[in-house]
Amino acid sequence: MLLEQNYVHLPLKMAMYAINPVQRLRVLRRQLERQTDDTMPPEWFFHSELSKVFHSVRDLHTNYQLPAPFNRKIAFLPFLVEECTGPQGPRFLVTHTTQNFSAPGFTPGVEVTHWSGVPIEQAVELNAARFAGSNTAARRSRGVQSLTVRSLKAHLPPFEEWVTVSYTDADGTKRELRENWVVENLPPMADADSLSETALAMGLDIEADETRRANALLFAPHVISQERDAAAGQLPVAAAGEVASMMPGVFRARTAQTPLGAFGHIRIFTFRVEDPAAFVEEFVRLIGQLPQHGLIVDVRDNGGGAVAASELTLQTLTPRRVVPEPFQFINTPLNLRICRQRANLAPWLSSMEQAVEIGATFSGAFPLTPETSTNAIGQQYFGPVVLITNARCYSATDVFAAGFQDHRIGTVLGTDDNTGAGGANVWTHDQISSFLPQDAQSPYRPLPNGAGMRVAIRRSLRVGKQAGTPLEDLGVVPNERHQMTRRDLLEDNADLLARAGELLKAQPVRALAITDAAQADGTLHLKLKTTKVDRVDVYLDQRPRTSVDLADGQSDITVPGATAAQSVRVEGFADGELVASCTKQLA
Repeated sequence: MLLEQNYVHLPLKMAMYAINPVQRLRVLRRQLERQTDDTMPPEWFFHSELSKVFHSVRDLHTNYQLPAPFNRKIAFLPFLVEECTGPQGPRFLVTHTTQNFSAPGFTPGVEVTHWSGVPIEQAVELNAARFAGSNTAARRSRGVQSLTVRSLKAHLPPFEEWVTVSYTDADGTKRELRENWVVENLPPMADADSLSETALAMGLDIEADETRRANALLFAPHVISQERDAAAGQLPVAAAGEVASMMPGVFRARTAQTPLGAFGHIRIFTFRVEDPAAFVEEFVRLIGQLPQHGLIVDVRDNGGGAVAASELTLQTLTPRRVVPEPFQFINTPLNLRICRQRANLAPWLSSMEQAVEIGATFSGAFPLTPETSTNAIGQQYFGPVVLITNARCYSATDVFAAGFQDHRIGTVLGTDDNTGAGGANVWTHDQISSFLPQDAQSPYRPLPNGAGMRVAIRRSLRVGKQAGTPLEDLGVVPNERHQMTRRDLLEDNADLLARAGELLKAQPVRALAITDAAQADGTLHLKLKTTKVDRVDVYLDQRPRTSVDLADGQSDITVPGATAAQSVRVEGFADGELVASCTKQLA
């Protein structure tokens, strides 16, 4: 029912990958009906087959989630492997080990050559084929990630009890390590089945989010300690050179030193927050304490979260009006029935009712985040901005990257050929089933023993020059490409940040600030401070009032007829192009 009546990408996936998951489920059900106690295979076989059906659509939003005891567990090895590119091609290095792990010569920087006897690059490709991913870059990235960490919410435990790792140590000696998989409980996260507005506008790769939390527990325990301090209302102690944050599991802000100077660097690990407004407020506070002549926004490995958190953040980096991405349902009788049950789905209703007559595949397209909200506070950072992405950027992070590119905020610098290409809002089985009366007329039934399902319910479309283009499977292609190096993996992204610094250094640094606004005798007296802005337009309560040419530095502007004005917005231009904007509320 979820795949046939709720899944928004079903036509796309059947065409693109020549699959029929609904028919596979029918066949599986028929096989189950034929079973007897004597012919029934082990239970794991059923879970494996059901997982394969969901994985066949290559959509990390659409999953079968395993029941207890798997769904709260993580399988891991006590080290992390990452890929870089060297003179001879791809290389796979150990970059982290857990605190109490040791093996002869096995330290960060050793190169892995074989995985249980298979050449490492082939092992990655074999792994990639087992896991969902919307494009080649995304599948390969998941293949590397799943070598050492796997969420058992989405995957059965590894069939092998141990792996044999062949590696070359720092002295060039070839060694082997045999290491058992460890399966442990993962602390529960916020309720994924919540019916809050934020939860229902979620775009999240749940497997990536669980892997992120597992990696923090294994390789960054200081972050867990910081999160405990923040939960207790205490500002965590930041690491040297970093800005302390009340959201240490979400942000990492610091000044990055590059060959071309110091620039702000803010890492956004997740958009999964309960309060998107608080997320934006903390983001603005952090970037305000970083250098103002260039900012690197780094969203690598961010599996998404609240769509509102990603879209509300865009306005802080651009003077342009931010248009949120529109979303569509697939037109089915069941989706129409659901939309009739919830007032907040009313915008989609009339187009879905009309589809009965005109045969449209998809509903009308409407944003999840109100456009008034995506432009409520406006630009807060005026220097040039570079966005760093990779193939593990997914869902709400895809939306963020697409919005960044579509609004021409700055250069997108990718360490892969594409983002993860997850273009949808996702609902769980429990959320969907709660929208209909729980009676004999409902097609949904509770799932046993903690099992779950998730489905991409509304697809997202891009805006700007690529308006109408779906994000799913296409993702965001970066403007510039950087291949990760050994120095990047072992020296805190040294070459990557140097490349970002080059891109920032090539861009002009602008400034526009209202230093004073005083009303007297019905006239507004403004004092402005500008850099590389040659004209400003002044708006009172969103209405244009005056336009003034000016030079860099301090400027005084008088605006008559401002007796009842509540707000002033100043837009700055350079050679006729909008380059800066600031807003101030008047007393």
